Amino acid sequence: MNTDKVTLKEKVGYGLGDAASSMFWKLFGMYLMFFYTDIFGIEAAVVGTMFLVTRIWDSLFDPIVGVVSDRTESKWGKFRPYLLWVAVPFGVLGVLTFTTPDFSPTGKIVYAYITYSLMMMVYSLINVPYASLLGVMSSDPKERTALSSYRMIFAFLGSILALILIEPLVKLFGGSGEGANLTFGWSMTAIVFAVIAVIFFLCTFSWTKERIRPIKETGNSLKEDVNDLLANKPWWILLGAGIAALIFNSIRDGAAVYYFKYYAIAPDTFDLGIIGSALSLTTIYLVLGQGANILGILFVTPVSNRIGKKKTYLFAMLFATVFSIAFYFVGKDNILLMLILQVLISACAGSIFPLLWSMYADIADYSEWKTGRRATGLIFSSSSMSQKFGWSIGGALTGWLLAYFGFQANVEQTVEAQDGIRMMLSFLPAIGTVLSVVFISLYPLTEQKLQEITTDLANKRKDQR
Repeated sequence: MNTDKVTLKEKVGYGLGDAASSMFWKLFGMYLMFFYTDIFGIEAAVVGTMFLVTRIWDSLFDPIVGVVSDRTESKWGKFRPYLLWVAVPFGVLGVLTFTTPDFSPTGKIVYAYITYSLMMMVYSLINVPYASLLGVMSSDPKERTALSSYRMIFAFLGSILALILIEPLVKLFGGSGEGANLTFGWSMTAIVFAVIAVIFFLCTFSWTKERIRPIKETGNSLKEDVNDLLANKPWWILLGAGIAALIFNSIRDGAAVYYFKYYAIAPDTFDLGIIGSALSLTTIYLVLGQGANILGILFVTPVSNRIGKKKTYLFAMLFATVFSIAFYFVGKDNILLMLILQVLISACAGSIFPLLWSMYADIADYSEWKTGRRATGLIFSSSSMSQKFGWSIGGALTGWLLAYFGFQANVEQTVEAQDGIRMMLSFLPAIGTVLSVVFISLYPLTEQKLQEITTDLANKRKDQR
């Protein structure tokens, strides 16, 4: 086993990969529903159903990518080549998703289904191997948590970059006022982010290194890999916890734009002279959330090293539940309290994601320790799958709930619709955090158990040298 330390350049390079993904993930999670309803002109309930249908298929596609990448052999390794091969298609499909051809209402729906489905498949083709890299860059659980922290810090930096630039770029390219061409503005904005994403993915490919080789080289049958996964209790628990946490984030993120457009009472924009551009309250709210995510990540490594990953995750989700429920009782003109609660909720929510990725790497070790067979790509594809399932369910619920509460685009909302939007930032997503707490309370891999597994695997690899 190659025990070279992971260098700072590698950690930065690894982080850039998630910065690339996160720029588009924020476009999807926070603006795509709004883009489809208010820009492209598709009904909210139709969009909700589309999110469910396309993302469920895409989620099932993730394990296929995991199996294929596990069996990939190249001079660059198993997982790094996909960063090279798929970077440009990722950028192209990202642009097409935010392109709005002048089709009939039915044609628009068909176009949205096709482009969004293809985009999510390409997202899987680059992100499942990217996530799997974490499992082969180091075998040290603490080093993995540090790598996960770098990854998530860069992810949220990418998100902040996107959120700060989205609205100004749309106005720059599309104009403002009655003569604005917002469809063109959104397409050009997507092109800017696509170019940045491609460059970041290529940096990740160039700057990272695969070190860990399985005890037993390729030869596993697909049936063996799948049976190992289905029998892996910690995997099932973490899958459920991850899906529930993503439902929480997805509903809150998807409803935020509507909350500030149709409910909160505040100036349309705030002039932050240091940026030279006015930002909407929605942008400020979302950017603050991403900054708080990073704050949570900075604390998660020292806290989890002290009390363990499981307890850190559990307490973070409990606090997120309490703060989320409190959001319902904020008055529509109490902007300061909205922003304070956003910071507190986001700090809690952000801290769990490095833990999830690190715990999936631990589960890959656990599976190899139990079975003698390693399926890093397949196991990490499940983390991507849980992310997609969570966003699928959350995205679909966002569209359906908006329709249920009587939402109509670009008109003044009824009291019932406004109250429903408030619920979508408070009580309803809190159901997800409660479920996540229930799942993680059952997680069996303690730090002591992981140390035993790591030592045993290291000895087996030495015996094979």
